[in-house]
Amino acid sequence: MNNFKVFIGKNICVALPGLLQQSGVLIDTGSDLIVLFNGKDFIYIPISNIHLLYIDEDLEPIDSPTQKPLEIDSDSLSLRKILTNSKGIFSEIVVAKKQSIHGYVTNIMNDYFVFYSPVYNTMYISLQHLKWLIPYRNDQVPYSLDRTILANYPSTLSLARSLDEQIKKMFGKMIIFDLGENTRKVGQLLSFKNNILELVTARQEVTYVNAKHVKAVHLPRND
Repeated sequence: MNNFKVFIGKNICVALPGLLQQSGVLIDTGSDLIVLFNGKDFIYIPISNIHLLYIDEDLEPIDSPTQKPLEIDSDSLSLRKILTNSKGIFSEIVVAKKQSIHGYVTNIMNDYFVFYSPVYNTMYISLQHLKWLIPYRNDQVPYSLDRTILANYPSTLSLARSLDEQIKKMFGKMIIFDLGENTRKVGQLLSFKNNILELVTARQEVTYVNAKHVKAVHLPRND
């Protein structure tokens, strides 16, 4: 168990990479994540991405909820179990800067998980770079779409155990890294050697991407 247990029941602020932060009452802690409640949503935050955690004196008092959407005993609470329990549940995740992705978890592999989004289709998300996961309330559906429309449209790519191996299945395809936040992270994948990915962009310029810093991967369409 981590040292944050002493803050349970207190209003805290958590600072994360990319100038992100979340505030709320600390509900629970596990081996590798904490659970905040901001009065509306439960926020599951991996400890590995916490830069700062401190008491938030300015936050208005928040009543502790009587029930959590993903019920797991504190003694066994972990990121992998949260992802497993959230499979098929509409959720919001953040991996790159402040851009939220809405959809649901479909599979959990060794160092990444698969997330289906009605905007981005099938995505492969690095466990290392997940900033938080917020399960929707039962009455919420992304973009007010019909639930049947959000049935998973699986990619024809089979799933590898590691994200590196999954990316290798995409040689020769158009690929988008980190939601295309940088246009040089969008292009045709040419090679992958020594943790370096080689892309050719729209203007036929070659770009090299460090695979260790890849947060999310998806194809323009489900191939």
